[in-house]
Amino acid sequence: MLNKKLFFILVILAAILEAGGDIVLKKWALDNKNLIFALGLALYLGAVILWAFSLKHEVLSKAISVVTIVNLIIVVLVGVFYFHDNLSLVNKLGIVLGIISIALIEA
Repeated sequence: MLNKKLFFILVILAAILEAGGDIVLKKWALDNKNLIFALGLALYLGAVILWAFSLKHEVLSKAISVVTIVNLIIVVLVGVFYFHDNLSLVNKLGIVLGIISIALIEA
């Protein structure tokens, strides 16, 4: 049970850092400042380290699925609320299915 909790802590933190890297690099693409670029890369590095340690507690297919879906949800929400991206009905349905897929992966 402890391994499962530790796995989820690691993958959620990895997804948050990866999403942070995505968001910071989008900001860099708009502002073109080298410090922002370096921060984005540092966030990615932190995400990869946490994700690698999560592999000690769970199989690869489950770890990558959860990290990818959580990252997607975070980035889409920031895209909508901060960058004012538009989502179609199909995009919204995809997000809901992503959330459902995490529950199914863990069932």
